[in-house]
Amino acid sequence: MSLIAIALLAGQTAPAPTAAPAPVAPAAAAPAAAGKFTLDTPIETIEADAKAKEVLTADLGMDVAQHPAYDSFKSMSLNQVAPMSGGKITDDVLKKIATDLAAIK
Repeated sequence: MSLIAIALLAGQTAPAPTAAPAPVAPAAAAPAAAGKFTLDTPIETIEADAKAKEVLTADLGMDVAQHPAYDSFKSMSLNQVAPMSGGKITDDVLKKIATDLAAIK
């Protein structure tokens, strides 16, 4: 379980890592065609779109890009971060985000 992901979801600052974390391969780097975002879209891609960012901020109750550890998890998808959230990103939250992202035109 990643301390950074847990800290992100708990709204806390993560402790400084003692070793460099292993690089995380980003999800498919295909651009979000026609405004389509999914739970497998990298968080940084979602954050780069104003409407999609509004969805994340509203549904997660925080501006994810302002988190001090953002650079550590921005290439991960919501599906990748959720299991490390300590129960903060539930299936219901993911469903809400997925529905709201799909509604973006």
